[in-house]
Amino acid sequence: MNKAIISGRLTRDAVVRYSQGNDPTAVARFTLAVDRKVKRDQNTQSADFISCVAFGKQGEFMEKFGKQGVKFEISGRIQTGSYTNREGAKVYTTEVICEEIEFGESKASSERHAAAGGQQEAPSADYTDDGFMNIPDGIEDELPFS
Repeated sequence: MNKAIISGRLTRDAVVRYSQGNDPTAVARFTLAVDRKVKRDQNTQSADFISCVAFGKQGEFMEKFGKQGVKFEISGRIQTGSYTNREGAKVYTTEVICEEIEFGESKASSERHAAAGGQQEAPSADYTDDGFMNIPDGIEDELPFS
């Protein structure tokens, strides 16, 4: 099975081109910065920069919404390839061919991220680190289930 699921932010705006022919197809190329769970040291978060390609409707979606810093969740397959460059050296490629693309956060969260200059901001007191709202004290007694 060849299945990749990644979540990250666009490093720059998606580049979209259209194929030639009677029925042109959108081809979007972009790179996602995907944070690693393990940090190299206390102060730096390391990330992988993963090349992605989206075709057709997914490519058109990225043309419209694929702006630098926006967070996306992508599922697809990993594809490898190679070519010989102008200097005669063989170059190997690895990219994710996108099958599904979704926004990774709300528009408000994305705007807050952009306003913070791309830095992770501290969540407000009403929300946990994963974006869910804290349950107020004493509310459990009022819930219709247990």
